[in-house]
Amino acid sequence: METLQATFFFFVFVPLVNPAPPLQQESLQFYEYGTDVSMGSLTQQDYEMQSKDIRKDGTNVSLDTSLMLQSDDSQLDVPPTKDTNLPTCLLCVCLSGSVYCEEIDIEAVPPLPKETAYLYARFNKIKRIAASDFADITTLRRIDFSGNRIEEIEDGAFSKLLLLEELSLAENRLVKLPVLPPKLTTFNANQNRIKSRGIKANAFKKLTNLAYLYLGHNALESVPLNLPESLRILHLQYNNITTITDDTFCKSNNTRYIRTRMDEIRMEGNPIVLAKHVNAFSCLRMLPVGTYY
Repeated sequence: METLQATFFFFVFVPLVNPAPPLQQESLQFYEYGTDVSMGSLTQQDYEMQSKDIRKDGTNVSLDTSLMLQSDDSQLDVPPTKDTNLPTCLLCVCLSGSVYCEEIDIEAVPPLPKETAYLYARFNKIKRIAASDFADITTLRRIDFSGNRIEEIEDGAFSKLLLLEELSLAENRLVKLPVLPPKLTTFNANQNRIKSRGIKANAFKKLTNLAYLYLGHNALESVPLNLPESLRILHLQYNNITTITDDTFCKSNNTRYIRTRMDEIRMEGNPIVLAKHVNAFSCLRMLPVGTYY
């Protein structure tokens, strides 16, 4: 009887300590979340689950594609670079010191990169130029504001632009001229509303490099005073000029004076009859274009 009890105890104890079958041990590795599936082969059930398409918003997306999209999203989540010039150079075109802001309907001068040498802001809706617009941009050599709606230019707006050579304010709504920078060679203010009282007596006197002056299609009653000797081209056509004096272009107290650099003066479209002012042109190499009778 005791022998039978020992044998019975033996058969009950052996199943409890016997190790689990190998197949169960392998399967446990792959049913655990977060394990690396590349470490072993998947069971048939797992393979079928991963090969099925995942339905999302009515569109079939494979598991591999879903993982790839997640990877792309993580790469796009990059903080933008900090560039203070980025807004202007997205709105305009910035290229080798030149900024092109043409026909984009801006209403004010945009902040410019400090190395800007050439600004083209034609055919916009700019109404006013402030002194602060160019306060820190001392490298400018050319500015073109043609075809805007400029009515006011704040005092000193161009005073710090000591390198500026060309300035165009054509086709705007100006009634007076601003103080111009000293090294200007070309100034264009055609097609504005400028009257003679809007130009100071010495506005051009100190501009010893000024060669091209365009003031056509305005409302001038007389030719501007103290034109510099450097002037080669002067356009005053289609104004309201009615008088010219002997000192307008020449020097009445010096009959030998010749204005050697002046190549062209246009005065057509004015109510003045030039033939009545012959002495006013005695120092010129050629007569102005205009009405003589």
